[in-house]
Amino acid sequence: MAGRSYGQYCGVASALDLVGERWALLIVRDLLVGPRRYSDLQAGLPRIPTNILSARLKELQAGGVVRRAPVVRGGYELTAYGRELEDVVLALGRWGFKSMGEPQDGDVVTSDSLTMAFRTAFVPDAARRHPDATYVVHVGDVSLVVRVERGRLAVVPLNGAVPAALAAVRDDALAHVDLEFAAGPGIRDVISGELSGAEAIERDVVHIVHGDPDMLDRFGQTFHLEPAVPPSSDR
Repeated sequence: MAGRSYGQYCGVASALDLVGERWALLIVRDLLVGPRRYSDLQAGLPRIPTNILSARLKELQAGGVVRRAPVVRGGYELTAYGRELEDVVLALGRWGFKSMGEPQDGDVVTSDSLTMAFRTAFVPDAARRHPDATYVVHVGDVSLVVRVERGRLAVVPLNGAVPAALAAVRDDALAHVDLEFAAGPGIRDVISGELSGAEAIERDVVHIVHGDPDMLDRFGQTFHLEPAVPPSSDR
């Protein structure tokens, strides 16, 4: 780490020394969802070269951000210090949402990236104004169970093995699904408030699989991010 220091006595520079290298924050993003094996991280970041993934994990361990996960064989997890990055990652996600634009060829959505997207967009105050709700959301090949209860959020993959505690949350939530829908990248227009639920359905941005279509407006209030700012505008 010290070998590529910015040479400035500054908290921002110190943070960049630790997590400023390419791919480092995306590794942190995925580990914020939970402990991951090396192979899980590789699958979730399909464009990362294996030597770079290994190097970043070693650097993050040396910086006290990541450690070996005792409960996952061959796995990694964030340290308490590393978990303090959650607010930073969520804030970056909110800021980056404004300039995402259309997806490029080859861009992927992963279970971990979509989980963090929901955590980024979650508005607890809006959630508390509404009754508890469970959504099943399909975006591309990713399917998540999204449970909003008492102003709190739980996101669990619909399929696959998860820790027992999360499996219990998922099983309980699936017994009370209010809305199940499928969407593509255009779901961002619902999250930004640029499309109402009815407009999203009419334009085939969202396909309702099960439940009350009017719930889509509640979803858009519970998960909201500021829309993109045109490049010519004064940001």
